[in-house]
Amino acid sequence: MKAVEFIRTSLDNSANMALALLDDMKDQPLTCPTPKGGNHPLWVEGQMLQLMLGEPNPLAHWKDLFGTGSEPSADASRYPSFDEVRKAFKERRAETIRLLDTLSDADLDKPSKDCPPQFKKLVGTYGQCFFVAIANTMTHCGQVADARRAAGRKVLAM
Repeated sequence: MKAVEFIRTSLDNSANMALALLDDMKDQPLTCPTPKGGNHPLWVEGQMLQLMLGEPNPLAHWKDLFGTGSEPSADASRYPSFDEVRKAFKERRAETIRLLDTLSDADLDKPSKDCPPQFKKLVGTYGQCFFVAIANTMTHCGQVADARRAAGRKVLAM
């Protein structure tokens, strides 16, 4: 398997796992995963394409809600609807896959065009950005799984 194929499979699988967990929490999207807070199910996904390509973030209008340094809130009035956030997640993931489909394995070593210097070791190349996109989604899967348990739900068979 080539690296690009591995990344595509990982992006698809992580999105499918996240969406299965999220869809099960549609009726309780602001459930905290721990008694001391944490990232609730509505608070998922990142913006790796913008770092790679140096393009504007299409979700910049949600920066204060979901961006770096933001804190999840239990105030539903602050957030867009669950369906709107889910749709944005799917659109961003499809955009990521479309970009990946234009790349070769060698392209994964291209430097990110808008990477802050302090993050070069983490997301300094296209390949690293794809890795973080996958890992970020899987991290949020764990948080949503914990929120499901906090809501009294049984383990979801995937």
